[in-house]
Order: sequence, then C-alpha cells, then structure tokens
Amino acid sequence: MRITPRRLALGMSLWLPNLFSGIRVRRFSDDWTRATVELRVTLLTRNYVKTAFGGSMQAMTDPYFFMLVMHQLGREHVVWDTRGEIEFLRPGTGVLTAEFHVPPERIAAIRERAAGGAKVLEWFETEITDRSGAVVARVRREVYIREKKRVTAATRDAGTPKG
Repeated sequence: MRITPRRLALGMSLWLPNLFSGIRVRRFSDDWTRATVELRVTLLTRNYVKTAFGGSMQAMTDPYFFMLVMHQLGREHVVWDTRGEIEFLRPGTGVLTAEFHVPPERIAAIRERAAGGAKVLEWFETEITDRSGAVVARVRREVYIREKKRVTAATRDAGTPKG
C-alpha cells in the first residue's frame, strides 16, 4: 500500500504518542510541501499552571519538517531530524496550531548541495499560534540530509569509462 498524504495524516494522528498528547495532524498537502498540526490543550495536555505543556508543543513540531523533506526528495536520500529549539513567548491555551512549509525551490537547493554524498544540515522554522493568531512559541528544527551511498556510487560508476 502506497503512503498518501491523507493516510499519513490519519496515521500520525492515531499514533499513540500523538493521540494521548492531544496532537492531531490536520493535513499534509498533496505535493508534500505543507503540513498543519494542532494541539488541543486539555486537562490531560496542560501543565501545572493550566497552559500547554512545553513537551507537547515540542512534540507537535518534531517530525514534520523531516517528513516533508523526505517525501519531496524521495528514496535516494537519507533524511533525519537531528535537533530542535523552542522559544516560549506566551502561555498557550485552547487549540494551538503549527504550519510547516518546505517549498520545492528549497528542496532543489538541498538536492544540489547533497549531490555526491555531501552531508547537509538544514534549519527550518515555524511558529505555534493560538486561535487568535497570537504567536505562542517559535520553533527551529534541524534536518540532516545525505544522498544514499548506492545512489552516489551508481552516479560515480556511470561516469567511469569501461575497458
């Protein structure tokens, strides 16, 4: 069965760590350039002072940039989420939303930089907002990208004269 944006959004919403943290993936775009994720702040997802638990806000941003990059680049690249930073700006209450966007032009530049097996570490940024649109937190995620060795070797071997 081929993974589609709709199936991945549903699967990520039902994945137990997200399900029990109040995290719902609302959508992945059909071209894998965008994702929308929500966190509902409830009795189970709030902290001691009744606002969004910081760990849940970090979790709601964890894999989505790497997934967008991975699906756009395809199977010939290794893609990992390596690091994250979050700056909390105001208490989060109600429903919080994070929008992720990785445009095709950025993917083309990453693909070029990763050609031949070069390691690429790329930072992506998003904001977590509340229902009023106020920014609750700013998030940065670092993604590791490298062309797979067999692709690099095949490219190298294709340029080698035979005989």
